[in-house]
Amino acid sequence: MTVYTVNPELDLVLERRVDVAPELVWRAWTTPELLMQWFSPKPWSTVACEIDLRPGGRFDTTMRSPEGQEFPSSGCILAVDEGSTLVFTSALGPGFRPQVTEDGFPFTAVVRIEPDGAGTKYTAVAIHADASAKKSHEEMGFHEGWGAALDQLVDLVKAG
Repeated sequence: MTVYTVNPELDLVLERRVDVAPELVWRAWTTPELLMQWFSPKPWSTVACEIDLRPGGRFDTTMRSPEGQEFPSSGCILAVDEGSTLVFTSALGPGFRPQVTEDGFPFTAVVRIEPDGAGTKYTAVAIHADASAKKSHEEMGFHEGWGAALDQLVDLVKAG
């Protein structure tokens, strides 16, 4: 599968090496029951998740704030390379149907999972339409939030 080329003017990147096997990272990303346990940085939580793991399939989550407010997000899976690449977007709903997003800026996520010795090289890229959307996502705490969520993923799979 062709890997997306990052545009530093428009995209945010989180790249880390983690000491868990790639297949466990993949399973945590693609199994709704597991994703709900790590996807939202604490004290937030993910209270609903539906994944139809195929191009055109749904990638839906609902996050809950510490105050109890819920934030549903509906998206579409664009590409799946089993075990290594997951690409989804909030710009489209299931079946590639265009949709209006509630958060004000749709984005596409490219998650790459690659073997790295006994662990995994993990790369998550958030692709934005313009510099303003990138800035908004960055100011929302992209690096901190996605980094904390990755730490939670690692803790979950290590706990087994």
